[in-house]
Amino acid sequence: MSYIVDFNNVSTVGLESSPVVDALAGLRANEARYFMNKYKHEFTVIPASESRETLDYMNRILKEERAIVFAAKPLETSRFQVENIQFAYAFFEDGLAINVMYSVDDPKKRAVGFKLSEGMEIPKELVEKFKFARQKSKLAGTIRGSFFVIKKEY
Repeated sequence: MSYIVDFNNVSTVGLESSPVVDALAGLRANEARYFMNKYKHEFTVIPASESRETLDYMNRILKEERAIVFAAKPLETSRFQVENIQFAYAFFEDGLAINVMYSVDDPKKRAVGFKLSEGMEIPKELVEKFKFARQKSKLAGTIRGSFFVIKKEY
């Protein structure tokens, strides 16, 4: 069942099994606020168990581009297009959020982003491979983020 993320009233629905549930819910709400403010798009998530295709797409990019396979359990995903950019998101039990931004007409605007919820450790799959910048969010506290540019076509 899909769920429209409300960034005014942050909810932990769907994320309850995370040890950093409140920070992860804030991170998800932060993403929802961004898409509403920038694109007037309602950020909707579905349970990972109902979105194998989205997870397979993201896992393929991670594996082929950087040989990354995450052990963490995915809880929710989102996949949509705004303007000329396709987005895919996955929110993981450990507090990690991954997004794929894939411009349909500009190969220079394609990337995978990682965001770490406040209170979580850097996943072993990313340690020593990426440096993380910090950003403050009223909804999510301190978010650590990193990214890489996608080189192939997907």
